[in-house]
Amino acid sequence: MTQTNERIAFIGGGNMASAIIGGLLKQGLPAADVQVVEPVAEARERLAQQFGVQAQAQADAALSRAALVVWAVKPQTFRDAAEAARAHVQQALHLSVAAGIRSGSMAAWLGTERIVRSMPNTPALVGKGMTALYARPAVAQADKARVERVIATTGEHLWVAEEQHLDAVTALSGSGPAYVFYFLEAMVQAGTEMGLSAQQARRLAIATFAGASELARASADPLETLRERVTSKGGTTYAALTSLEGDQVKASFVRALHAACERAGQLGDEFGK
Repeated sequence: MTQTNERIAFIGGGNMASAIIGGLLKQGLPAADVQVVEPVAEARERLAQQFGVQAQAQADAALSRAALVVWAVKPQTFRDAAEAARAHVQQALHLSVAAGIRSGSMAAWLGTERIVRSMPNTPALVGKGMTALYARPAVAQADKARVERVIATTGEHLWVAEEQHLDAVTALSGSGPAYVFYFLEAMVQAGTEMGLSAQQARRLAIATFAGASELARASADPLETLRERVTSKGGTTYAALTSLEGDQVKASFVRALHAACERAGQLGDEFGK
């Protein structure tokens, strides 16, 4: 990042913006090259103290110096924020990490087609994020490479060819950490009910999820094969999975992801007007 010598502006200074800013600074981007527009005074103070970056309450002409503008605002406030900044940022490349807002709406509000829409997730806060990216046709390869350098500071990324696929990404990986925490909660509850301390159950559950994920990442085998290797007929794992199948947990979980995907589309309809 130190070689790009490009100013980056963030509209919104919440958790996701902080994750990206922290990653950029670790990669060598000078704090003086980061500008944040954040209307909440407490958040501006936190950003200044934590990162030493410039934080201001409103968009102004200083934004015109930014080569890249990262949109990290809530969906319901995106349009107002975009219209306030539009006059100053039409020459910049735009990267949105806001859920639900479609790139066509952003293009209309900002007066530019150089827009990349992304769907990150909260493990970005610890450098383990998974971010999907969609670029409008006007985005050049050099622009994509610039976005990749920024997102790489928070974890992994992948590009999707069709914007509608971001709704599925939202359901799968965007909301996905909550599903993991949900199952972890259940495992900890069961562990404590079976006599373990809450601390022991939490440690066992988290380590098991992390280890199984790494095993899946390292293996070329289908997930079904990995599951079957742990499952001996008549054994303990078999008993647990039989119980889950009896309760139709997999089918219910798949329906839940479809519900999340549908809601992602509805958000675009609601806030993209």
